[in-house]
Amino acid sequence: VTTENEGKAEKDGASDSESKPDTGPPGVPVPADDTPEVLNKALSGLSSRWKNWWVRGILTLAMISFFFFIIYLGPMVLMLIVLCVQIKCFQEIIHIGYSVYHSYHLPWFRTLSWYFLLCVNYFFYGETVTDYFSNLVQREEPLRILSKYHRLISFAMYLTGFCMFVLSLVKKHYRLQFYMFGWTHVTLLIVVTQSHLIIHNLFEGMIWFIVPISCVICNDIMAYMFGFFFGRTPLIKLSPKKTWEGFIGGFFSTVVFGILLSYVMAGYSFFVCPVEFNSDRNSFEVDCEPSDLFQLQDYALPAALESLTGWPTLRLYPFQIHSISLSAFASLMGPFGGFFASGFKRAFKIKDFANTIPGHGGIMDRFDCQYLMATFVNVYIASFIRGPNPAKVVQQLLALRLDQQLHIFNSLKTHLTERGLLEEEA
Repeated sequence: VTTENEGKAEKDGASDSESKPDTGPPGVPVPADDTPEVLNKALSGLSSRWKNWWVRGILTLAMISFFFFIIYLGPMVLMLIVLCVQIKCFQEIIHIGYSVYHSYHLPWFRTLSWYFLLCVNYFFYGETVTDYFSNLVQREEPLRILSKYHRLISFAMYLTGFCMFVLSLVKKHYRLQFYMFGWTHVTLLIVVTQSHLIIHNLFEGMIWFIVPISCVICNDIMAYMFGFFFGRTPLIKLSPKKTWEGFIGGFFSTVVFGILLSYVMAGYSFFVCPVEFNSDRNSFEVDCEPSDLFQLQDYALPAALESLTGWPTLRLYPFQIHSISLSAFASLMGPFGGFFASGFKRAFKIKDFANTIPGHGGIMDRFDCQYLMATFVNVYIASFIRGPNPAKVVQQLLALRLDQQLHIFNSLKTHLTERGLLEEEA
């Protein structure tokens, strides 16, 4: 009887393991410490708190140096780096889902996740090419065909992935499979869409890419420094190490940093000119006559500041005033991207998204605040900065049929004549 009961229990256990209930997520395996051995030996005599401080500091300087290097290489390299960062962030988030639920043997989960990443990138980058490089697209027959049917091709690719997902559904794992389907799409929304906005910001001029990213980096560093040395008051339960002292110190430091960095960069056309494709030279160019936004202007100071400083006016670039908004957002709203990531990691009982960068975690741990910033900058440019672009209008006109171009020419000529800007023909 005992043997029969044991056999029955084993059979039931096997059955239960084959149809695991959709309970809460188990923890993700914690990655081992991958701090370089050289640093471990050099800092072996320090406490864990100071050891972590030095590791983070050294790796931060290394990352900042790499950031300066890729800026030197120009906008196309920056775009390539953004794509690489996007793919790595996507991989880290998808890997968490796979680590948690791999024991359920969900069919095609990783394959479909990467396929959807391909589809979304094809759509966004295709839109970018069509929008910014229309001269190149109209000149090359294959590109013209791809551009004309771009959205149809993108939809067909997505529809293929959607059908593959439906065909992969397994009866005992319906809920988990739809959960992971949502996981993949939310990851695409957070990571891919935001990185696409970063590239759009970059096309407006590298200053719109460098200053916001630098402000987030500055705020992260200064908040850590102020919190490390002066932090006493906890800021939010999601991140117990975050303090009010760090939050406030980071805010003021970032605003000052943003104003100074903007002053330095606004004087160079390499940073302020939009990235444009020169069809005659078949190359990207960053050369223009800087707009009024990047021309020094005199601003009258309020009476109180004038009596305090003795200066009746202050000479600034208008962009420096905009940089205050960028710095304020990076300091006040940007950290909420980090808090969101902290809540996500706590939900899955992990410390970091990965262990790619010793002392910092994964790439996503470094860019969790950048994605919110990218959306804000894009919205800010569209709301307060960007006006009609004559170059794009001309590109769109040249893409029309000759009879359509002639009709627009006659309409424009009539309009300018009525406004008195052109003389009427005798």
